[in-house]
Amino acid sequence: MAGAEEEFQAVTFTRELKFTATPDKGEVSAILVRPESATQLLVLGHGASTNMRHATMQSIAEALAARGIATFRYNFPYSENGRGRDSQAVCTETIRSAVQAAHKAAPDLTLLAGRHSFGGRMTTTAQAEEPIENVAGLVLFSFPLHLPGRPDTKRAEHLANIKIPMLFLSGMRDELATLDLLEPTIKKLGKHAALHLIDTANHSYKILKKTRSSDEDVFAEMAGKTLSWIAEIGV
Repeated sequence: MAGAEEEFQAVTFTRELKFTATPDKGEVSAILVRPESATQLLVLGHGASTNMRHATMQSIAEALAARGIATFRYNFPYSENGRGRDSQAVCTETIRSAVQAAHKAAPDLTLLAGRHSFGGRMTTTAQAEEPIENVAGLVLFSFPLHLPGRPDTKRAEHLANIKIPMLFLSGMRDELATLDLLEPTIKKLGKHAALHLIDTANHSYKILKKTRSSDEDVFAEMAGKTLSWIAEIGV
């Protein structure tokens, strides 16, 4: 493991910065992780009850960096300040501000917007309301299709308004996106959407080691799929 960490550090650089989320909410923190070979930058928001330093966010960023994909992960104002969750309007404005800040930090890289769980839903909402400037595609980790135990597809109704490529990376045991609803929902979106299922993984990407069909690390699997999807859509 130490050797892998040394290799990760040797081929990337990390920069912490701040940007203005909204005029009223002020500044929030962000972390740019950029491999030397990167040509794409994924702007990555966190889940509802976490922040940009959560272990899942760190694992996603490291796995993507190992595949040559840069990440710009950031806090929403509520997670920056330890307060109650922001309104949808504040969250979507923060996403647009984060994309602008990422573009300013790495103007030579192609931008993708991606989020884990809640952040993914806010990103697709923002994109459906009005296309996010400079974003070529969306990568959605554990898109929360519905609440646990309350299967529904209302949260996906806005996805039909998105006209850029979308990649959904979802665990087969995700309690917030049951397969009987998720698969037909993504299929209805047609050529703009692709779905990759993670064997035995739940919403937090915890797996069942005894029954999982692959020995590959979950985050490495998702990073590899993201890289191949980028090649497929040509960005």
